[in-house]
Amino acid sequence: MDLTYPPEAEALRKEVRGWLEDNLPEGWFEPGFHLSGAEREAFNAEWIHKLRQGGWICASWPTEYGGKGLSLIELVVVTEEFARADAPLRADFFGDTLVGPTILQWGSDEQKREFIPRILDGTIAWCQGFSEPDAGSDLASLTTRATLDGDEWVINGQKVWTTQAQFADYVFLLARTDPDVEKHQGISYLLVPMRQPGVEVRPIKQIDASSEFNEVWFSDARCPKDNVVGGVNNGWKVAMTTLGFERGASSTTGHRRFQKELDQVLGEARRLGADTDPIVRQGLARAWSKVKLMQINGYRTLTDALNGTHHAAALGALHKMFWSEYHQEVMDLTIDILGLGGQILTGSDGADDDQFRRSRQGGTGYPVSDLQASFFFSRSETIWGGTAEIQRNIVGERVLGLPKEPRPA
Repeated sequence: MDLTYPPEAEALRKEVRGWLEDNLPEGWFEPGFHLSGAEREAFNAEWIHKLRQGGWICASWPTEYGGKGLSLIELVVVTEEFARADAPLRADFFGDTLVGPTILQWGSDEQKREFIPRILDGTIAWCQGFSEPDAGSDLASLTTRATLDGDEWVINGQKVWTTQAQFADYVFLLARTDPDVEKHQGISYLLVPMRQPGVEVRPIKQIDASSEFNEVWFSDARCPKDNVVGGVNNGWKVAMTTLGFERGASSTTGHRRFQKELDQVLGEARRLGADTDPIVRQGLARAWSKVKLMQINGYRTLTDALNGTHHAAALGALHKMFWSEYHQEVMDLTIDILGLGGQILTGSDGADDDQFRRSRQGGTGYPVSDLQASFFFSRSETIWGGTAEIQRNIVGERVLGLPKEPRPA
């Protein structure tokens, strides 16, 4: 693990820090600074414009496609400084972090010219069409079909847990294009317009009234023949690249949200007098230790990425398993600390709710507090992005060298 950053990265850090101080609202760094609901909306709209002008959105992308061409270590520095300032950086997770880098690596020149500028300027919204009712952790078992009809693919099937599908212009979709070969080999990665006949989106309403997830049906939906990324029947390899982009630049900052939340839990424990309970104190100490382990492992991951050592998928599995199970554990402790008061909806139901809470809560009618919202969301974290059970299989097979799990007959 190497904690020494090269001089060019530290020079960039100074530049980023100065840019943030010049462009964030006056008073941003003062204790207790807060934006109301209307102020937050105005800030978000203006901030995206400033980020694009500054070149900080997708800053690692090649300069010919609108990025700054930053190296991984330079991108880490940018991420660290934005996290230090508690300033939002990401504009569109699916576009900026998943499909955009995938198109840059695997896409044709025509695909890059058509989609990359629209991702950068925010004029196209995306969703991810991977999971199906019977193909989640075993994604290669997907049954959505794409059949070539002249110059178009005709798509039929169903996707589920499709985040933000109701707002998306395009879906990056895995579909079976050859049913007669081994299941991993007959899949293609398609860029499919969402706003067309034959695409039906049904929101999945959650217990807190939110509907971030959706079911999506494709009934003779179409996309151009040339919208295959990475070649026909090569979709599995392309999709693994997409999933790999979820990790990397945030390796040294991923622990920060857990540290910030744990500070809030500690504050509640002190307020309620639970910090004198030896069992609670032990739980809080265990949580603090695990957050520190996340921080240390983040630097180890960055060192591995820079040196090309170890297996990225296995490391990703270890980290995903660790933080998702930690978060459920500390949220259980939080509800214990809150006691009966934790069973009461204590959040605001007004316009001052911040964007994070609304995205978890779904708007009005279920006014949870920040910690209550985090408790609810933590329930899903050992499932999405690969279940904890699947992560253990990856670690067992790729790190420990154990035999592969027997396949069902």
